Amino acid sequence: MAGVRELSYLSLTAFFTVVLIIIARTVMYSHQPTAAYPCKPSDLDYINVDEDVKRRFQTALSFQTVSWNVGNYNREELHNFLQFILKEFSDVFSHSLVEHKIIGNYSLLVSVKGSNTLLKPYLIAGHFDVVPATNESWEVPPFEGRVQDGYFWGRGTLDHKNGVMGSLEALKFLLKQGHQPQRSFFLAFGHDEEVLGIDGAKQIAAYLKSQGVKLEFLVDEGTVIVKDAFPGLKKSYALIGVAEKGYITLELSVQTSAGHSSMPPRESSIGILSNAVAKLEACPIPAVFDSTGPVREMFENFAPQVPVYLRAILANLWLFSPIVVRILEKKPTTNAFLRTTTAVTQFNAGVKANVIPSSARVTVNHRVHPSNTIEEVLEHDRRCIDDDRVSIRVMQSAKPSPVSSWDIHSFGFQVISQSVRQVFPEVGVSPGLMIANTDTKYYLELTDAVYRFMPSVLTPEDAKRIHGFNERIGVKNYEKTINYFYHVMINADAASLDTDTEHTEL
Repeated sequence: MAGVRELSYLSLTAFFTVVLIIIARTVMYSHQPTAAYPCKPSDLDYINVDEDVKRRFQTALSFQTVSWNVGNYNREELHNFLQFILKEFSDVFSHSLVEHKIIGNYSLLVSVKGSNTLLKPYLIAGHFDVVPATNESWEVPPFEGRVQDGYFWGRGTLDHKNGVMGSLEALKFLLKQGHQPQRSFFLAFGHDEEVLGIDGAKQIAAYLKSQGVKLEFLVDEGTVIVKDAFPGLKKSYALIGVAEKGYITLELSVQTSAGHSSMPPRESSIGILSNAVAKLEACPIPAVFDSTGPVREMFENFAPQVPVYLRAILANLWLFSPIVVRILEKKPTTNAFLRTTTAVTQFNAGVKANVIPSSARVTVNHRVHPSNTIEEVLEHDRRCIDDDRVSIRVMQSAKPSPVSSWDIHSFGFQVISQSVRQVFPEVGVSPGLMIANTDTKYYLELTDAVYRFMPSVLTPEDAKRIHGFNERIGVKNYEKTINYFYHVMINADAASLDTDTEHTEL
């Protein structure tokens, strides 16, 4: 009996210890942001969207710089857009500190010379091609460049002419102020990002590599400022992408004998392949919610801004992470952050109602989590399907990116974070994971500090406008986008980040 009492005592002690830890972390858990003096419209170096800035962005949106497939893009409009930029920002391109180079016929590399050659340069990347859009289902024609109801409407307002024009406006203002940068930097704008960036960003990166350029950090388009993204989250959060998913596109195929539908075999090519697809969808690749990853830290950062019952869970992921994973994987939008996803996107078989097809093919696209490899995903599929009659062919693949550092010693991350806090003082900042693909993959040999972020404030519904209908950005959001890029240029212009500098002293 004494042994039983001792065991009960130890069990109760352990239980109450766990409860006390949960309560303590729930009460005490907080995420302390870097101090930043907020940027205000009354500041002398605040950039307003005046009529000229508005006109330039509206005109930029009117160019139909559409990419359809690799090597197939609207060359005439790309050329016209480049000429428009060179003319509208002639004061930038004629400045003694600025050089520019057109690469791959339509992409643009701008270099700004700093006074201190001991400081490694940084690079702001973007692209000005867009996905196709027609007037159908749009409230406003997608290439009109209209301002309506406080928004700029049009294809490219969010992806990614806002970044291209915003960073050029920031550079224009910087040079007009007579600022002499210490640190050199680049603006790199590709013309075919929407179709893999082979002729644009890939060539820009190759050119920089041939010149021996090594970067302090790079920031491209990517994750955004999310609003109403998580149940109970009171605050909007700027998610700075420190990693990017890879992808692998597979073709699964089955070959059998053709025949007449009046004498069907026990198993057809369609049936065999359908069974393989069903197996894939029934055994998803395991979720990853490791203690050192950006996704887990993102949810920990949410903890102070949610109701106490959710805070108790998010502040104690060491205990509750299995529950959180079960909840998050129920929605496609949050499930994508947890694992390598599986999407069946095309199915082809058959030519006639009374003919049994001899072959069937299906396309499967995986977006590969940084914790997985291409080889692991391929092996998972083979093991899951477990049918030698199903052939698996790799059509395309790209490795997940390395995970860039985001600690207090990570200069690039802190520059971006500080800039966000100054221009958007009401939002939180956290590392995040980019689940789509960007041009950053071509720059990985130039720096290991690669970040993906655009200061667009989006709800889950707003996010559907990217590549969808009625793409738009608020006029005030575009104004803040310009000021964000200006602050990146100012904050990066030092050997180390000074978090105590007042905005008006910049």
